[in-house]
Amino acid sequence: MPALTDLIEAGRPAEHHAPWRRAVVAPKVWNLAVEQLAGGRWSLLGLWGEPDRVHMALLDEARDIGVISLDCRGGRYPSVGQYHPPALRLERAAADLFGLAPQGLPDTRRWLDHGQWGISHPLTAQPGKPAAGSSYRFLAAEGDSLHQIAVGPVHAGIIEPGHFRFTASGETVVRLEERLGYVHKGIEGLMAGAPVDRAARLAGRTSGDSTVAYSLAFARAVEAALGVAPPPRAMWLRALMAELERLANHLGDIGAICNDAAFALMHAHCGVLRERALRAADAAFGHRLMRDRVVPGGVAGDLGEAGTSAIRSLVAEIRQRFPHLVELYDNTASLQDRTVATGRLKVELARQYAAGGYVGRASGRDFDARRNAVYAPYDELAFDVPVLQEGDVNARVWIRVREVEQSLSLVEQMLGRLPAGSIRADIAAADNVADGPREGMALVEGFRGDILAWLRIGEGGLIERCHLRDPSWFQWPLLEAAIEGNIVADFPLCNKSFNCSYSGHDL
Repeated sequence: MPALTDLIEAGRPAEHHAPWRRAVVAPKVWNLAVEQLAGGRWSLLGLWGEPDRVHMALLDEARDIGVISLDCRGGRYPSVGQYHPPALRLERAAADLFGLAPQGLPDTRRWLDHGQWGISHPLTAQPGKPAAGSSYRFLAAEGDSLHQIAVGPVHAGIIEPGHFRFTASGETVVRLEERLGYVHKGIEGLMAGAPVDRAARLAGRTSGDSTVAYSLAFARAVEAALGVAPPPRAMWLRALMAELERLANHLGDIGAICNDAAFALMHAHCGVLRERALRAADAAFGHRLMRDRVVPGGVAGDLGEAGTSAIRSLVAEIRQRFPHLVELYDNTASLQDRTVATGRLKVELARQYAAGGYVGRASGRDFDARRNAVYAPYDELAFDVPVLQEGDVNARVWIRVREVEQSLSLVEQMLGRLPAGSIRADIAAADNVADGPREGMALVEGFRGDILAWLRIGEGGLIERCHLRDPSWFQWPLLEAAIEGNIVADFPLCNKSFNCSYSGHDL
C-alpha cells in the first residue's frame, strides 16, 4: 500500500512549495491516489483547478499531507468523483470556472454557474460565451405518494440564499437535494493579479463569520510561500482572535439550534453571551468580527491592557453563566425530544467525506487542524478535542459545548503566557521571486472545521492563483444524508446543527 510521500516522489516536484510538498504526477499515479481515496484509506482535503492543470490536497493514513497535480491535456483528466463522491461538487465547480472536463464524472450539471455571469469559464485565459440557458434538473425519486417541496433560495429569515428540494412521503423526507452558488462573488478571480495586501482583504471576506480563520489561513499560506516567520507575539494574538471567533459562533449556534426547537429562552441567553464576546473582541482588537486584524506577517494591531481586561471579564462571565445554560439544555425533556436521534450522520460518511469541525467530531472523526496539522502556538498549549459517536443534532450541540469550554481554557492560557515583542514581520523584504513563483499552503481550524488556503505568488509579488476551501464543501452533502428519514419539520433543526456556510462554499 503506497504512502502519499511515495506518490509525490514519483512525480516532478514543485521547486518552491511549502510547508508540504507538491508534485506533478502521471495519470497512472493520479489514479493510484484516487484508489486510496475510494478505498477509504486517504482523505481528500481539497481539489481545485487551473486552466491546464488540476490539483488535489491529500491526507494519508500516516496523517501526512501533500498535493499532487495533473496536467490536463485538452482540458481533460480522469474524474475523482466517479470513485470518490466527496470530489463531485469540487470537480463541477472547477468545470464551471476553468472549463476542465473530468472524464467519467457522473454528474455534469453546472454547479456555481447559474447562467447569469454573461460569460462561461471565467478563470480561463479566454472566457467563452455564456452557456445556453437551461433549467436545473433535480434528481428524481420514485415511489408511491411522493411529493416535492421547494424551499428557497429566498428564505423567511435574514439568511443567505440556497435552494432545497425535498421529496417527501407524507411528512417523511425521502430525498433532499441542494442547489447552491447563489452568492458566488468571484473571490478567486478577484485575487488573480492582486497585491498580497488586497488579496488578504478578499480572503477575510470569503465567509464573514469566519473572517479571522480565513485571514489566518491566507496569511500562513503567504508566509509559507515567502519563508517569513511572524513574531511570536503575533502568532499568539492570532490564536487568541481565532478562539474568540470560535466562542462567539458556538454560543450563537447553541442558542439558534434551541430556537429552532422552539426553546427561545436558550436562544436569548446564548445571544447575550455571543454579544458579550463580540464586544470584547471590539474592545481588544478594534472590530467586533476582528476583520482585517490578521495580516500576512503578523497582526494589524497590538493588545493593550483595556483589551486584556475586556477578554478576562468575558471569560469570567461565560464561566459563571454558561454551565447553567448547559444544565438547562440537558434537563429540558421537550428539547431533548427534538435533538436526540434527530438528523443522525453515520460515522462512515463523516470519515469518507473528511468532515471537519463539530459535524465530523460528533460522528466519530477525530481530526482538528490545530492538533493534526499543528501550527503555533497550539503546539505549546494544552487542549482536548471532544469526539462523540452518535452523530445526531444533540451530539453536534455537545461538541460545541465542550469546544466552548476548551476555548475558554485556551484564552486563559494565552493571556497568561502572551509573549512580548513586535507584532508584524515585513513580508516585502522577503518578496523576491526572481528564481520562480513561490507556492504556499495552510490548513487552519475555523469554528466549522478546517479551512484550506493554497496560493502562488509570482512576479512583482502579485497573487497568480489562490484557492480557498471552506469546510462546508464536505459538510453540505452530508446534510442531505442526515435529513433522510426525518420529518420535514425537523429540517431547520438539522440545518442549523450543521450551520454550513453559503458564502464560503460559493466563493
